[in-house]
Amino acid sequence: MARKKVIEIVLDTETTGLDYTREKMVEFAAVRLENGKIKAKFETLINPEQHIRKSSIAIHGITQEMVEDAPTEAEIIPQILEFIGDYPIVAHNAIFDYSFINEAVKRVTGQEISNERIDTQQMFKEVYPDLDAHGLNALTEKFNVELKDHHRAMGDTMGLALAYPKLKKLYTQKYDWESKQLENVDYLFERFLRLQQTVTTLQSEMQDLKSVFKLYFEQGGAPITSQDGDMLVYNSKQSFGYDFNAIKPVLEEVGALEKAVKINAGFVDRLVNGRSLDDEKRDIIRDARIELTETRNIQVIKNNK
Repeated sequence: MARKKVIEIVLDTETTGLDYTREKMVEFAAVRLENGKIKAKFETLINPEQHIRKSSIAIHGITQEMVEDAPTEAEIIPQILEFIGDYPIVAHNAIFDYSFINEAVKRVTGQEISNERIDTQQMFKEVYPDLDAHGLNALTEKFNVELKDHHRAMGDTMGLALAYPKLKKLYTQKYDWESKQLENVDYLFERFLRLQQTVTTLQSEMQDLKSVFKLYFEQGGAPITSQDGDMLVYNSKQSFGYDFNAIKPVLEEVGALEKAVKINAGFVDRLVNGRSLDDEKRDIIRDARIELTETRNIQVIKNNK
């Protein structure tokens, strides 16, 4: 029996900025995979007919001069639509590329794309949740794929296209196993709660042991060495609170403000989506966006009886 042909479009975009409602693509690249094998390629620079932000140029290196003679969005979108067809779109942090393509298609055709969206970053997190990083670099390194010309559309697309079939195989195996567990989901939830309680108990037990160790050292105890050579030592570290308004000028002067201050992104999102800001301030915050990501989580709501 002939093997069914599975066609997927692996793609990447480079853009003028990060807000897909205001920014545009400056480069698009895609490859057509047939049963995991590369069969066709398509890439193009795009004249966005608007300013490319310096922060974006610093990442992808695409300047106004480079796109000056490139096709415009209106000219290139029909070719992009022809290449991707109605096949699934595969991208790393797919919400980003999908959103930019969809907005461009809406501007040119008045329609939206409806392709299935496959996010390899989410897949990678599912298969390797213990890794410290789940970016494209980490993915290609994990599967021994050389990532050439990183942050240019075709370079990233090719790296992903070579790594994706290997990731897909593991993800599919994991998904198949998970699917077989669905009929047991009520029982598995009870198991989950037991594990959750066990983890909480173990954390409490470990804290009790740490309290004993702390008391031991505070009474003059010496460092302890385990049979495997691990050492238990005691450290004391002082820290201070600071008046931010007082130190802000100094931090700015020495170029340390960005490292010293971490933005509460959730608060800023609520602020820009609320009604307390005027349009000018809201636009300033939107223009400062540097990343678009999507998270999907489960949540246990406790019955506080």
